[in-house]
Amino acid sequence: MDAQQLFEHVLIKKVIGNLDIQIDDITTDSRTAKKGSIFVASVGYTVDSHRFAQSVVEQGCQCVVVNHELDLKGDVTQVIVPDTLRVASHIAHRLYNYPSQHLTTIGVTGTNGKTSIATMIHHIYRHLGKGSAYLGTNGFQLNETITKGANTTPETVSLTKKMHEAVQAGAEAMTLEVSSHGLSLGRLSGVEFDIAIFSNLTQDHLDFHGTMEAYGHAKSLLFSQLGQDLTKTKYAIINNDDDFSTYLRSVTPYETITYAIESDAQFTAQNIQESLQGVTFDFVTPFGTFNVQSPYVGRFNVLNIMAAILAVWAKGADMQSIINVVSELEPVEGRLEVLDPSLPIDLIIDYAHTADGMTKLIDAVEPFVKQKLIFLVGMAGERDLTKTPEMGRVASRADYVIFTPDNPANDDPKMLTAELAKGATHSNYVEFTDRAEGIRHAIQVAEPGDTVVLASKGREPYQIMPGHVKVPHRDDLIGLEAAYKKFGGGPLEN
Repeated sequence: MDAQQLFEHVLIKKVIGNLDIQIDDITTDSRTAKKGSIFVASVGYTVDSHRFAQSVVEQGCQCVVVNHELDLKGDVTQVIVPDTLRVASHIAHRLYNYPSQHLTTIGVTGTNGKTSIATMIHHIYRHLGKGSAYLGTNGFQLNETITKGANTTPETVSLTKKMHEAVQAGAEAMTLEVSSHGLSLGRLSGVEFDIAIFSNLTQDHLDFHGTMEAYGHAKSLLFSQLGQDLTKTKYAIINNDDDFSTYLRSVTPYETITYAIESDAQFTAQNIQESLQGVTFDFVTPFGTFNVQSPYVGRFNVLNIMAAILAVWAKGADMQSIINVVSELEPVEGRLEVLDPSLPIDLIIDYAHTADGMTKLIDAVEPFVKQKLIFLVGMAGERDLTKTPEMGRVASRADYVIFTPDNPANDDPKMLTAELAKGATHSNYVEFTDRAEGIRHAIQVAEPGDTVVLASKGREPYQIMPGHVKVPHRDDLIGLEAAYKKFGGGPLEN
């Protein structure tokens, strides 16, 4: 597309150079800029990418979007605008033909449950024989092909490209985890959502948002982003067990579909039966009751399953057909995942990293603990520490507790574990500044029949260390290696 066309709807701009340039790519990553690219510079938290502008020109890039005039040498056009990333969103959607409009686009927001709900939706679509894509904490999944990513909600250009890739591959639906950071920073600008889902709102990310009110407002932006055009068929799917649901129902004109376990709602769950192999329940709807069998563990996952079912049903799939495939779904990677059931201990990993998430996690596993519950939890660096003692208190429901850092970044790991220990309600705990050593210790003290839970990271493949360097790390692999070494079995015997 001609650059002149791309920028024609951007009214406030100063152009230095010529826009008679053919464009086939937009990037915010200077390393990928080339001939035919537009490079969009921005001022981030740690890096101002305007300083890479000369490098991209030398790589062949002929057009840069900047927030002030730069002294650049070479054949390059500068488009100067007040808000570079907002313009990046406009031109990316335009270049890639507004991809969200060619998909059933589903956004999932909430403190906990985003990954589980979004992944469940993706798996349901695939089992129904539909092309589908997922984008979130576990990366980008297009049908069965998975690419890992860095952020729950990527920056606007990368996100738009992923949606375009899904359209090109023939996907009918795409489900996105929508983080409060992504909404606040405008990463989802221009995305045409068909369905917005809310799971819950509990304390988290106050280091970024400041207050719970601001945090809740950020979540509500997804529902506002459904728009006001009632000629379109859109829905808000809301967890009525969370008090914030009342406010969310007021921010969209579209029909709201409510689900709950404890509260009044249009769709509810009764006769819930739990085990470490999954959960079953009666799904009570306005048009009949359906028995649901699923491989997901824990009462909280009943809410997640209901949300996923309702999203696919709302866009036209037959309810009984959806219920039938739910029993065949794969467990959500890293979310209350039981590792190698052949071990003499129950070894479980989960992503829970808030007091609420940890409470639900312990509630889920506690009924099936045969002997001791050993619980390891970490606190992330450079985050809101006011939630940390409460996390330590919740962890103390276990018989033996191990406090570690989790992505300590530039914070002192000892300080992070000490903050967790402030909330301990008994003395049967230890602190490790090295998370891997803490995991090995958890296995070392475990005996056959015990339950070991490694919380906070799920299958996250790294630790963020000083200088924000990502160092390879996998809770599941470290835990399994230690368990096979102690108890035998696994690949170590082959």
